[in-house]
Amino acid sequence: MTRIVAGTVGGRTLQVPPRGTRPTSERVREAIFSRLEHLGVVDDARVLDLYAGSGALGLEAASRGAADVTLVDSARVAADVARRNVAALGLSNVHVVAQPAEAFVAGVAAAATQRSAAGDAAGAAGASSRGRAGHGPFHLVLVDPPYDVTAEALERVLAHLAVPGVLDPAAVVVVERSTRTPEPTWPAGWELVAHKDYGETAVFFVGPELPDDA
Repeated sequence: MTRIVAGTVGGRTLQVPPRGTRPTSERVREAIFSRLEHLGVVDDARVLDLYAGSGALGLEAASRGAADVTLVDSARVAADVARRNVAALGLSNVHVVAQPAEAFVAGVAAAATQRSAAGDAAGAAGASSRGRAGHGPFHLVLVDPPYDVTAEALERVLAHLAVPGVLDPAAVVVVERSTRTPEPTWPAGWELVAHKDYGETAVFFVGPELPDDA
């Protein structure tokens, strides 16, 4: 059984797709969000949950005070399950997109580049506090790909996230991988702040600019 750990809908159960996903355990989710709340990046945050599956990570963020959450998964079955979870929890600030993660972030990156090319620097800066649902800049990105997603594919996703305007300058990106795979290659200018293993799951906290006390 998968459930929300804490927050406004803490304790509520979630449906999970019948196959093809690997839900993050409650223990790992609690550890992730304890650190994120310590960093102060959950409350009122604009959140992107890639490879979302049931949406457990993004829904946890919404329950704990995130302002806007976008769940992205390529599998239509998973996206349908996530939509049912959103409806059952009554979280109107959560949106579900049925699209491959790489394609979604490529679109967000292209839009950010277009804004920059149009000379909308002031608008892009202001968007760090305003923004549009699902378009960023994001304060928190949760990346939990299936273990069979290659290092190269993950590197492309992270490169799109690193395009100026996609992330808030103080954003945090959480990446989950198998402990049997090497540490991901981070985009230039990103810093690895923390790494913790939970059984077979390795969790990395990275970002372009993170608080010194992380």
